[in-house]
Amino acid sequence: MSSLATPRQAGSPSVSFEFFPPKSEAMADRLWETVERLEPMTPNFVSVTYGAGGSTRERTHDTVRRIAQQTHLRPAGHLTCVSATKDEVLSVAEDYWEAGVRHIVALRGDPPSGMGEKFEQHPGGFRDSIDLIEGIRAHRPDLGRCFEISVSCYPELHPESQGWDAEIAFLKAKQDAGADRAITQFFFEPEIYLNFLEKARAGGVTMPIVPGIMLQPNFKGLKRISQLCGASLPTWLHELYEGLEDDQETRELVTANVAADLCRKLSDEGVSDFHFYTLNRAGLALSTCRLLGLKPKPVEAA
Repeated sequence: MSSLATPRQAGSPSVSFEFFPPKSEAMADRLWETVERLEPMTPNFVSVTYGAGGSTRERTHDTVRRIAQQTHLRPAGHLTCVSATKDEVLSVAEDYWEAGVRHIVALRGDPPSGMGEKFEQHPGGFRDSIDLIEGIRAHRPDLGRCFEISVSCYPELHPESQGWDAEIAFLKAKQDAGADRAITQFFFEPEIYLNFLEKARAGGVTMPIVPGIMLQPNFKGLKRISQLCGASLPTWLHELYEGLEDDQETRELVTANVAADLCRKLSDEGVSDFHFYTLNRAGLALSTCRLLGLKPKPVEAA
């Protein structure tokens, strides 16, 4: 099964990080502290999310632009189909390009009412992520491949999925539309990713499929997210967090070790890249990276 993954390079694994745009001054301080502390880990890229219904569009763009212009990191801006016309969405892509951003995470996105609610195409908007990818590629033909485009995928099926055949066919269609990489929803058992990878390869998906690793030390919050996105939580994970509601230090220790152990098991199967959902928590991401043998490197002034 290991031959199905991206071949592992000699040495330590490669990582990327996801951030979310801040909603307050205090949250902004935490985000930029996280960016500053994680930059020395030299990630492949860092992505910045959109809120439901595109609610954080301006804050996302401002965050991505600042990362591009004030750090050595390679930012990837999320771009979604919701609550906007095609022209409005492509205008955001143009803004990214002008800010020096060369990587987009193209998603259908969650409706304004939030994850788990029914998606409705905006009048004059993109139909889905495939339509969005095709729109981005057609919009800048003068630049050839133009943006690097990452997309999402679901190793335990999308909540709206009609089954595995449809799930893999949709991922293959994203690749055919011009996607360069898929990043998975989070999971906690290596077999979930490896079985999904096998299905994807058998279905003609050849692009890299990067496992998404969740760093959420609040188990109640983790359960809420998992119910919305269809990710399973194994019994052993419940047991690890049991009784730790008022012990944040131990919860964070458990979280980092669970993530690192999952990455090690996947590394043994030939997986070399990992995408961490940091929730803007630098300490957890740093702890996990150090457990994997990654060490910071000096950062020159941007």
